[in-house]
Amino acid sequence: MEGNKIRTRFAPSPTGYMHVGNLRTALYAYLIAKHDDGDFLLRIEDTDQERQVEGALDIIYNTLKTTGLHHDEGPDIGGPVGPYIQSERKSIYLEYAQKLIDKGEAYHCFCTKERLDMIRENSEALGRPHKYDKHCSHLSKEEIEEKLASGIPYVIRQNNPNTGTTSFDDEIFGRITVDNSELDDMVLLKSDGFPTYNFANVVDDHLMNITHVVRGSEYLSSSPKYNRLYDAFGWEVPKYIHCPPIMRDAHNKLSKRKGDASFEDLLSMGYLKNAILNYIALLGWNPGTTQEIFTLEELKEQFNYMNINKAPAIFDITKLKWMNGEYIRMLSLEDFHSMALPYYKKVITKDIDLMKLSQLLHTRTEVLSEIPGNIDFFEALPEYSPELYLHKKMKTTYENSLTSLEKALPILEGLDEWTFNSTHDSMMNLVTELGVKNGVVLWPIRTALSGKQFTPGGAFEIAEILGKEESLKRIKVGIELLKGVQQ
Repeated sequence: MEGNKIRTRFAPSPTGYMHVGNLRTALYAYLIAKHDDGDFLLRIEDTDQERQVEGALDIIYNTLKTTGLHHDEGPDIGGPVGPYIQSERKSIYLEYAQKLIDKGEAYHCFCTKERLDMIRENSEALGRPHKYDKHCSHLSKEEIEEKLASGIPYVIRQNNPNTGTTSFDDEIFGRITVDNSELDDMVLLKSDGFPTYNFANVVDDHLMNITHVVRGSEYLSSSPKYNRLYDAFGWEVPKYIHCPPIMRDAHNKLSKRKGDASFEDLLSMGYLKNAILNYIALLGWNPGTTQEIFTLEELKEQFNYMNINKAPAIFDITKLKWMNGEYIRMLSLEDFHSMALPYYKKVITKDIDLMKLSQLLHTRTEVLSEIPGNIDFFEALPEYSPELYLHKKMKTTYENSLTSLEKALPILEGLDEWTFNSTHDSMMNLVTELGVKNGVVLWPIRTALSGKQFTPGGAFEIAEILGKEESLKRIKVGIELLKGVQQ
């Protein structure tokens, strides 16, 4: 393997969904590697066996495939530094934990849950951060051997000093120094023989030749302990790139538990995968230009991780909607039509020209899931209140709306051809004849045809799709409704 080749990894836990922060980590790790023709690895961190979810691996594979973040090595395709699933590497972790014990950098801890709970309660009572008291680090060799021989359950803990400081460099946050007195002797190997995330990721990143570690800034506080492990082994420390959190608002992080959308949720809500990926790229990074729409290829070219921000990024659904609308408009009409069809079928059973509907919606849709609610009136006229006819800007009243519909009806009935142009021309003539503003005629017609305040398209587009018979029927309903108000 070339010594100076950039190698990054995406190392998710198989917990059942891909949240937005996780996908951003994958994207940034991918872009950092691919910007310099490096390798992007997939590693599955499944050491927390209780959190595993059936089918979660498939979600990880499918997401990377869907988004085009293709990994060069991983559990499904293999590679020179496997296995790429942590639960299949247990013997490796045991071997390296033993090396630390031999160096005095780790020790066996036989403390019971009751004793550990007591230490925690004492810390809380004194208002101190919880930290293990090193009780088992003082056991003699004989005591340790005796306990091991008796089969007493144990964990292996890191042996951190109580004095001095530990420093590390982060590419985004700079040099960070902590007092060693703050470092807990974290568990490296659990009593079930599985490593903790904290230990496994250090061993794996080294053995897999990872050069750049991309992760969330919540791991900043653990990084000094990771560095002490690298130093204990005499290994080179990789470059750390800690990304800022993604927030729902100024005070709350995005959280699946609080109902924030995962990648799959966003897809099922009608967001396009490329729009989601483009938007997520900009959550915490900016190109230093005004460009906002990027293909994956452009991102690979332009992504410089030194432009990642320290400040938290706010997930703004309104901005994502806008971007999604831009992506929808970039689709060909045919592609949009095939994407929209399933949404049409949810609400429309009548025989209407769906391609005309697509022509109407293509430039007016931001999220595909909005479609059913925007077009359901084509299937059946909803019950609506006559108040819809009152529109300040259009200067419509009940009286002039009724006049417009009553004058329009016979003209429309008399049309031989029913097209956008024929209805448009005949109604514009009526506007001239009545000497009123366009809205005084067109707003009542649109209202009568749709029964809605907001519609994709105006009166003539709607009339063309509805057809002559249905349009006239709806105008008559409008006339009756307005007559009812007059009485």
